[in-house]
Amino acid sequence: MSQSLPISPTLPLILGVTGASGLIYAVRALKHLLEADSCIELVASKSTYMVWQAEEKIRMPVEAVQQEQFWRQQAGVPTAGKLRCHPWGDVGANIASGSFRTAGMVVMPCSMSTVGKLAAGLSSDLLERAADVQLKEGRKLVIVPRETPFSLIHLRNLTTLAEAGARIVPAIPAWYHKPQTIEDLVDFVVARALDQLDITCVPLSRWEGHHPSSPPL
Repeated sequence: MSQSLPISPTLPLILGVTGASGLIYAVRALKHLLEADSCIELVASKSTYMVWQAEEKIRMPVEAVQQEQFWRQQAGVPTAGKLRCHPWGDVGANIASGSFRTAGMVVMPCSMSTVGKLAAGLSSDLLERAADVQLKEGRKLVIVPRETPFSLIHLRNLTTLAEAGARIVPAIPAWYHKPQTIEDLVDFVVARALDQLDITCVPLSRWEGHHPSSPPL
């Protein structure tokens, strides 16, 4: 198993955060991306505010500048990289237009409500519009659904997104890298999601197969 080397995108990456449980996935992704000196455009859905309050007893600011400070504080990266936060209702933001070039978008964690809207082509807020733009422009869109079990409706919506070009990376960790902490498990999912965007900035022991001298399983 080998360690990944940090590689950051040259174009800005959009990080969408919805009201699904598991905000730690977004926080860890942001941490690694900023430490790799990436440029991040972050948009959190309206329900994300409620999830921060429910899961962490923390109030996420609404104002963009304060929200940037908030996310940097949660990620533990006060200065590295570039981060711009957008209000969920600002459908006139740069990321709402296909003429604004990006390295793609990852929605992590992604609620089934957001999955359903994206599958139906609905854009009721900036996050959904930004994701829809990635699809229509043929750019990379990575969905990290955080739900279990999946209903038939969920599966059909995810299939629709996959058929439209999105990559589906469920929040399912592995154990072959011998995780020791919750962060190790989370980072595995984050790394696999960013792999879909050709971004390697999460230190991860990757599977390289058995050595010839290893006994068969």
